[in-house]
Amino acid sequence: MRPRISIIVPVLDEDARLRRFLEHLRERAAEAEIILVGAVGLPSMSEAATQLCDRVLTARRGRASQMNAGAKAAQGDVFWFVHADSEVPRDCLEQIARALEDPRLVGGCFRIRFRRRELIYRVSNAAGNFAVELFGRCYGDHGIFCRRRVFEAIGGYPDLPLFEDAEFSRLMRRHGRIRQLSSEIATSTRRHEEIGPYRLTVSYWLLSTLYILRVPISVLARIYNRLCLCQNEAARSRKRE
Repeated sequence: MRPRISIIVPVLDEDARLRRFLEHLRERAAEAEIILVGAVGLPSMSEAATQLCDRVLTARRGRASQMNAGAKAAQGDVFWFVHADSEVPRDCLEQIARALEDPRLVGGCFRIRFRRRELIYRVSNAAGNFAVELFGRCYGDHGIFCRRRVFEAIGGYPDLPLFEDAEFSRLMRRHGRIRQLSSEIATSTRRHEEIGPYRLTVSYWLLSTLYILRVPISVLARIYNRLCLCQNEAARSRKRE
């Protein structure tokens, strides 16, 4: 029998994109349990959006805490963590189930593809997917999945300000193999456009290199705040003006 898959979606706000994403997810993963986890203190999700989910929860703000809350409530044998700005493959559930027929495999992720075709995004696609293969680290926008028992054995996502997804996949590898599937998850370039695609891409590459070199994550978080968050706030201020 195919394992039941619970899809856990952490969200920070609710807008028109969320409903479109949930309609898309429900169409391509009709058999899955869908759990939406909002952040405490932010506007509640619309009734139209929540009707597309099996459960809607709130948790302390932060991807790790929101995903852990969703996993705690999930009923599935497999957890799949998907970002709300993604487009998943048509046969996504079948691909995950087929991969997990190998008892040595404990989890994995998909390949990533940015929706725009400019050179910087094509280079980012190739580099990001190659990094997963080379270093055995899965990242959140690749759509990480894992067996429930392994998630529970690890203790869930570590509560970190950055790279909680890479740390989680590193811990997964202690329990067995992980694999990057051949199909792609398409993801939004909205954040790149807000900050600047070259600036954000170079910042990610720098931070990923430092992470692989085992620079403390607290230090990486300060670098990230300086390189990206300040620039993001400046961009938003310009838009408001």
